[in-house]
Amino acid sequence: MTSGVTTTPPTGLGARLRQVGPGLLAAAAGVGAGDLVATMVAGSRYGTALLWAAVLGTALKLALAEGVGRWHLASGATLLDGWRRIGRRATVFFGVYIVIWGFVYGATAMSAVGLPLNALFGGLSVRYWAMIAGVVGLGLVWAQRYAVFEKFITVLVLIKFVSVVSVAVLIRPDLGALAGGLVPTMPDGSIVYVLGLIGGVGGTITMAAYGYWMIAKGWRGTGWLSVMRLDNAVGYVMTGIFVVAMLVIGAEILLGQDLAAGDTGLLVLGTELGARYGDWARVVFLVGFLAVTTTSLLGVWNGVSLLFTDWVRTIRLPHGRDADPTAPERPYEAGAAERSVPFRGYLLWLTIPPMGLLFFDQPFALTLVYGVLGAAFMPFLGGTLLILLNAKRFVHDGRSGWLSNVLVGAAAALFVVLLVADLVNRFG
Repeated sequence: MTSGVTTTPPTGLGARLRQVGPGLLAAAAGVGAGDLVATMVAGSRYGTALLWAAVLGTALKLALAEGVGRWHLASGATLLDGWRRIGRRATVFFGVYIVIWGFVYGATAMSAVGLPLNALFGGLSVRYWAMIAGVVGLGLVWAQRYAVFEKFITVLVLIKFVSVVSVAVLIRPDLGALAGGLVPTMPDGSIVYVLGLIGGVGGTITMAAYGYWMIAKGWRGTGWLSVMRLDNAVGYVMTGIFVVAMLVIGAEILLGQDLAAGDTGLLVLGTELGARYGDWARVVFLVGFLAVTTTSLLGVWNGVSLLFTDWVRTIRLPHGRDADPTAPERPYEAGAAERSVPFRGYLLWLTIPPMGLLFFDQPFALTLVYGVLGAAFMPFLGGTLLILLNAKRFVHDGRSGWLSNVLVGAAAALFVVLLVADLVNRFG
């Protein structure tokens, strides 16, 4: 899956911008239908008062992704190699987690793509559109090369960005109220939505896949750190703007409506847009909705399958603090991973078994378990990054400074709080 890109870091802003890609994949894959619904519901209940939470969440996610990228470039090893060094428990936890998560997320992702397909084209129920989406995603990822895959996802990212931001501009939001939303406030009953906006949007297991896409791109060594940071910034700034646009749409179109985060509220929003501006506005929004869910599905089908493949590699290696992650006996090889049995086996695991869950006929009900699983992974990622990026054995150029430690530490602590709040909210 290597793209043939030179391993010599480019100089100049233009040349660096032409390298942008892995960050777009990681940021886009982390935004799914559940995130859009949560953002829309927050806007419908509190207007733009929680805008600050979306901005803060973008900054924290950017810090986490930068840590993942820095580990890969400065250590010369993968994130799974780093977890192997921490100890076998970390590796075992991730292996159990990724198998359970994949089964639940497979059904969630396919359902999320099936919803806009059903709304746009009809003919089939959401369930069967979802199955078609899963099989098509399986085929595309099974046969793809990284360079083509990156370009395809980039086009989808641009479609979703332009469509949703255009709708936000169309409704002409109150810029004064929008600016006021940057001042941190906590309206009554908003704690769950604040935590969701900070911790949920753009933050999933796909953040851990970022390093594998950098490897496929040909980035090696600390000379690429500045390119990686620019790549990250572009991906998460675009995601931040997208989330703000979604919050504005929810605030302006649905303010005061009692929407539940578990219903098909995105379709309700499309209907409201059609009634107010004409059917073309509904179609534009649904196309953006489809692009969001498709990038999430394809990003997971590729990135998390790479993570599973690397996990299979690392469980065969020595574990513990004496294990050297920079010189594994069986190093990770970009290109070979995508043709391996573990990669294609996990692709099938994401696609075929979860189809049975689609017969529950509740497209968003699966987010109950998926939301808890997502909240459980992020504290693990943040905590292990703090350990790895401050280790004495780590390359000096890649070691964390105070700002990175503060942001990653804050993100890890926040995700612990989010996990507890999510459990209480769902089951309390």
